[in-house]
Amino acid sequence: MFKRVVSFVAVFALLLTVFSAPNVFAKKYKNYIIATATPGGTYYPVGVAIATLINVKLAKKGITATAITSAGSGENIQLLKNKEADFAILQGLFGAMAYNGKGLYKGKPQKFFYAVTALWPNVEHFSLLKKYVKTGNIMDLKGLHERFSIGKRGSGTEGSGKVILGALGIKIGKDIYPVYLGYNASIDAMINGRIAGANTPAGPPVAAITRLFAKEGADKVAILNFTDEQLKKIDAAFPVWYRYIIKPNTYPGQKKPIYTIAQPNFLAVRKGVPAQDVYLIVKTIYENLPFLHNIHKATYFMSLKNAINGLPVPLDPGAAKYYKEQGVKIPARLIAK
Repeated sequence: MFKRVVSFVAVFALLLTVFSAPNVFAKKYKNYIIATATPGGTYYPVGVAIATLINVKLAKKGITATAITSAGSGENIQLLKNKEADFAILQGLFGAMAYNGKGLYKGKPQKFFYAVTALWPNVEHFSLLKKYVKTGNIMDLKGLHERFSIGKRGSGTEGSGKVILGALGIKIGKDIYPVYLGYNASIDAMINGRIAGANTPAGPPVAAITRLFAKEGADKVAILNFTDEQLKKIDAAFPVWYRYIIKPNTYPGQKKPIYTIAQPNFLAVRKGVPAQDVYLIVKTIYENLPFLHNIHKATYFMSLKNAINGLPVPLDPGAAKYYKEQGVKIPARLIAK
């Protein structure tokens, strides 16, 4: 169902620590699995960066991590539930729906996970070939009658796309004909003219979108805008959305700002992972933010100031302990009962 990805650093750090110990069987080593998403977006490179950071800094304490690919938020929640993953990167929307038993999880609340930290805004990139662009905003998908990728089945991309389009009255199967592809496969299909567009939500700059603009040019592709009124309709369905402006020159040849929308991404942990381990991992992340900054620009959003902003579910007790030590005020709704 998914491919495990282990960095050389992870293997080397683990072996070095195990065989340098006085008794290799005296200490129990924990290798935590971090579920990300498909390559081409932001979840995967940042997940690998967090795993590598844990391996470098915490192996001596018996804690290592492995980042794996997945279909995204939808599958990640299932992986946490099945204990096939210990940590996962989730969309704020999916976290809210799952934990509260709403939307795709109506009547079936999923209470088996906590929040660890906010990560970066998950920015909507609804890209469309210019020959299909009329107004330049999301309503260009209304009556499009062309093939459009809405993400892999079970992914956060598919889930958020359905919420957004549903709130605006754009019908999947009628206005657009859905194709279920990952980020890189979606861009390949656009470049080859097999689909009209794709939804690839992630933290800018998105590698797949950069490749699309570099290959096709800004005169042949566009990222659709959202009006304030459209944002209000979408946020009314699930209040996790806010305005996000993609600055000019974020993508090759992009000369104008793009007025899109975003929701928070966050790192989740399944209940049962020791609070002390979560504490050490959060502490390691925030004491080494420059390391993550060097991996992906999206992580520049991460700071103690933003650590709990927009979190849709309660904090793990270990994470809460660290934030309290750093003077972060935690609202009652984020305190685990």
